[in-house]
Amino acid sequence: MKISTKGRYGLTIMIELAKQYGQGPIPLRQIASQNNLSEAYLEQLVSPLRNSGLVKSVRGAYGGYMLSKPPHLISSADVIKVLEGPIQPVEGIEEEAPAQRQLWLRVRDAVKEVLEKTSLEDLASYTEEPDDKGYMFYI
Repeated sequence: MKISTKGRYGLTIMIELAKQYGQGPIPLRQIASQNNLSEAYLEQLVSPLRNSGLVKSVRGAYGGYMLSKPPHLISSADVIKVLEGPIQPVEGIEEEAPAQRQLWLRVRDAVKEVLEKTSLEDLASYTEEPDDKGYMFYI
C-alpha cells in the first residue's frame, strides 16, 4: 500500500491544526509556508477534509481552518480514508489464492490497526529524537 501525497500532505495539515488546537483558525498559507508546500495544493486537500466534518473553516481576515473536534478524537485512519479511500494493500484481494488472500488481509488489518490507534494528538506530540529502535517518541 502506497500513501500518495494527498494522504501525506493531508496528514500534515491535520497535524499542524492539532498542534495549534484551541488557538483559533489557522490560515493554510501558514501551514504551507512552515512545511514548504504549495498553498494551492493544500486548498484542494482541505476541501474533502471539511466536507467530511474533520475540519471547520472560518472566513474573513482572521480566518483559516481548525479541527472540528479535539485531536485525540481524530485518528490518522480518519484522515487517510477521506483522502485515499479504503485501506487496501493490493487490488482484487478476492481473486487471490487463499494463502495470499490471508496474507494481504492480515497486512491490511495491521495497517488499519496502526492508523486507527494513532490519533492526531499522538502525531502532534512526537519529538524529533528517535528512540533506540529509530522511532520517534512522545514528550
